[in-house]
Amino acid sequence: METKRIVVYLNQFFGQIGGEEEANTPPQSFDKPVGPGMGLQQLLPKNCTIVGTIVCGDGYFNENLEEASATVQKMLDNFKPHVVVAGPAFNAGRYGMACGTVGKIAHEMGIPAVSGMYPENPGVESYRQYLYIVETGNSAASMRTALPSMAKLAGKLANHESIGTPAEEGYLSRGIRRNIFVEKRGSERAIEMLLKKLNNEGFDTEYPIPHFDRVEPAQALTDLSKVTVALVTSGGIVPKGNPDRIEASSASHYGKYSIKDLTSLSSDSFETAHGGYDPVYANQAPDRVVPVDALRALEKEGKIGQLFPYYYSTVGNGTSVANAKSFAAEIAQELVSEGVQAVILTST
Repeated sequence: METKRIVVYLNQFFGQIGGEEEANTPPQSFDKPVGPGMGLQQLLPKNCTIVGTIVCGDGYFNENLEEASATVQKMLDNFKPHVVVAGPAFNAGRYGMACGTVGKIAHEMGIPAVSGMYPENPGVESYRQYLYIVETGNSAASMRTALPSMAKLAGKLANHESIGTPAEEGYLSRGIRRNIFVEKRGSERAIEMLLKKLNNEGFDTEYPIPHFDRVEPAQALTDLSKVTVALVTSGGIVPKGNPDRIEASSASHYGKYSIKDLTSLSSDSFETAHGGYDPVYANQAPDRVVPVDALRALEKEGKIGQLFPYYYSTVGNGTSVANAKSFAAEIAQELVSEGVQAVILTST
């Protein structure tokens, strides 16, 4: 039986180079399984061998996308794999985006790819059409359940076996529709599902509809002259040098910065960390994204009570819904405890 060549892509942490301090590590390759790849090798079919591992820092990959992609493509070309396995990335946003990009690179080279991610990882929505993404838990605690599913899919792809539906194989929907032949026509199936629904019986829909939260707006404020107003932004405005190292994409945290006694945000002291838009205008005048100058003028005119002495900032570019909700809950709780009655949310 022909030996099938598998290549694994990992970030700096799972590639055993280091933690966040090594996030700017450029791509490097190893002629052997590394980290999770060692466990994956034990789960693959006997004719599948991991011939190489590519490791790159999450920060480097996302901040140097073209260079990283070109290097990874050359490494894949040298390894000549039958299948690429990226991750699993769980809910790590930057890692998920990198894994998704690697999957897209492989797809464009004619190589099938498999990854593993939490459903709300931004890499899922951005790249699911290019590779098979096994559904994982929120953290690396689900590694033991993720690797068997990934190995099963990788083995099937390597050996040109048919791949079942997402429900059968455990991967997330790829958004790809295919025509199939079934025994009953659509009208019969629809009526059967409707009857089961009316009778509170279980059934599987043929076209899942996404569910979105609906948030009722708060009551409008009629008099702002005595209200404390805070600024919160996903536009990435941070103190010069980005002291909290907020990621340019797929942010994992946010920052809280003092604007006490400031009448505006100077380009000498503030900049944007956002990687999803042209930063020139924001860096020239950070008030364009976080309008401290405008609110100070309103404060002076008595149209608002006062401006809260801190603003909160993160990057919305590719940030997962789960992380965004977590940021919002923490920020809102703190603002309420500080007596803030209104928040102005700005983006890019």
